[in-house]
Amino acid sequence: MARPRKPLLSTDRIVDAARALVDAEGLAAVSTRRLAAELGVSGPSLYNHFRTKDQILGAVADSVSAQVDLSMFDATDERDWRTALHDWAVSYRAALREHPNIVPVMAQGPGRRPAGLRLADAVFGAMVDAGWPPAQATSIGALMRYFVMGSALGSFAGGFVDDEAAYDPADYPHLGQAHLLAERQEQVDERAFETGLAALLDGLAVQYAQVAAAAP
Repeated sequence: MARPRKPLLSTDRIVDAARALVDAEGLAAVSTRRLAAELGVSGPSLYNHFRTKDQILGAVADSVSAQVDLSMFDATDERDWRTALHDWAVSYRAALREHPNIVPVMAQGPGRRPAGLRLADAVFGAMVDAGWPPAQATSIGALMRYFVMGSALGSFAGGFVDDEAAYDPADYPHLGQAHLLAERQEQVDERAFETGLAALLDGLAVQYAQVAAAAP
């Protein structure tokens, strides 16, 4: 019998299937048994590629990190550090919003995951190259990560119901328009993200000027 031209199972196939499952049903839906069924293989065959479920979820997290644009940190790119951070944060958030259910795994840090480490390396390196002291460059990377991941974990506007009766003015005198937030979710959340990002970058610009003034 001729051998199949392509292997029945590969690391990429497992990661793609796991990512689709996480996106559709959440982290709790992922198991080796469920993945094997989705892929049409036997459960033990997965162990030739991943030893544990956690390793599979880590690979899914890394596949999402790999979707983040890092081109603004290339040595040949002419964007200044502030513009680069802004553009990177927008790309980072877009990747996380496409796959929000994997964010809790990504929030644990990059560990040994290659794409996650490349992301951290690119941000830190670009900040140091721009003149930030290493300690502050580390803080900037952490700060941006907290902000972007927090913004991707849920929708502020989506947390309000579209029932006007839920906001009795006797109890909530300032929420008379809160029932309109849900239908404007995208606009409200995008504006909030850009407002927060601008405030962070404005604050960092002040610190950067102080660093530059103190430099010998």
